[in-house]
Amino acid sequence: MLLDAVLNVGTEGELAATLQHVVDSAADLTDARYGALALAGPAHGRGPERGRSRIAELFSVGLSDDERRRITRLPTGHTGLLGHPGSSLSLGVPVRVHNDVLGHLCLARKRHGPFTEEDLALLRVLASQAGIAIGNARLYGTARQRERWIEGAAAVTTALLSGEPAADALTTLAKSARILAGAAAGVVLLPTDEGGMEIVAASALDDPGDIVGTNIAPGSPVLVQLLSGEPVYIDDSATDPRMTTHVRTRFGPSMMLPLQSGGRLIGTLALPRKRGGRPYTAVDRLLATQFASQAALALVLADAQHNRERLAVFEDRDRIARDLHDLVVQRLFATEMMLESTRRRAGEGELSDLLGHAVDELDSTIQEVRTTIFALQQPPADAPTSLRGKVLRETAGAAALLGFQPSVHFTGAVDTLVEDTLHTGLLATLRGALAAAHRRAGVTSIDVEVDATATLPDGRDGVRLVVSDDGEPAEGEESTTVTWEIGR
Repeated sequence: MLLDAVLNVGTEGELAATLQHVVDSAADLTDARYGALALAGPAHGRGPERGRSRIAELFSVGLSDDERRRITRLPTGHTGLLGHPGSSLSLGVPVRVHNDVLGHLCLARKRHGPFTEEDLALLRVLASQAGIAIGNARLYGTARQRERWIEGAAAVTTALLSGEPAADALTTLAKSARILAGAAAGVVLLPTDEGGMEIVAASALDDPGDIVGTNIAPGSPVLVQLLSGEPVYIDDSATDPRMTTHVRTRFGPSMMLPLQSGGRLIGTLALPRKRGGRPYTAVDRLLATQFASQAALALVLADAQHNRERLAVFEDRDRIARDLHDLVVQRLFATEMMLESTRRRAGEGELSDLLGHAVDELDSTIQEVRTTIFALQQPPADAPTSLRGKVLRETAGAAALLGFQPSVHFTGAVDTLVEDTLHTGLLATLRGALAAAHRRAGVTSIDVEVDATATLPDGRDGVRLVVSDDGEPAEGEESTTVTWEIGR
């Protein structure tokens, strides 16, 4: 019978069924009325009770529901199985996994006579088998857990490198980590200019709206530890003095893992569980830390990929601008010169007028192409929204073709006094003036002035743009200064 019991241990598909089989076999083989296999939970209590573990799981035979409820602490051998007189513990052995005692296998009330040394040896064998089953289950669970974290890290890496916007990528990271860790929330924090950290992305079982935007103040103990590249493990976020944010009261156990790559801190991944939630194990911490390292590398690679793509766009736009300037504009200009020469030889008359009109059209086309060239020199993304930024952006783009940086001056609070509706007209005039200056010979400097406090000829408050250069006026031009003004 013992051989059958040992062989049957571990044949059940579930650990719970295996452990229940151990208890049933122990009671049957020893003719015991009561049997229990109690697995320990975290230690609680104070004074004499301190260090005595509560029961996390209980498998029994012969006990009523009421008797099971009365077993709240792991039997020690000094009290009855049920913790009260009249139910003395007759036999008990520890259940071990390696050197760790995880619980006890206990028997009471042998029906015929006292327990024997043979019964004790049998119980030790079954307890050993229970320990093996628990150890194997732990190994399998850890392997499956590790597999899930690896799959999750691969999925996050794929998502981050797919080119989705940065905010969406960080939310994907937070959500994946939350699910893998069994956390109540997953949040990503990034460093602020002031030296603190701010939650920029969050995924939670509840609405995470009040989480995003939360700041950790510079100099806080948690931040000092994170900035040094060390993870922070919290037993209870609501009571830990290191936690200072307003959202801490809803959370319990937490991990705060630095996202760093190549010694550079990119941000922090925080994974808090609900208050009273299961603490993170050493395996949980290890796998989450490895995940954070992989995610940090993916963030760096995604940022590098984004920069390469932007650079490719810049280079392509720059190539198009050079081709337009070196090929199209030069050919149009040469054609214009030929027509102008033909017009002069044709003298007065209808043909001369037609040629003059064609020259003017070509001149206008050249100016429009040059304006397009300047626009192509501007970055395709992250365009400034203020008027000051837009003007500086236009002049910086023109500098790439002019060979020098135009001088820009602002008078008054241009970003607050000039409405957005006026930007388009001002910038169009600026582009045209810069293109015209580029066409003139001998231009070595250009001055751009934007005055938001100008007084118009009719006395109204207005905005004035003046663009002037030191070149020679082209034929038909009286001045190299362009002025644009409008009331505000």
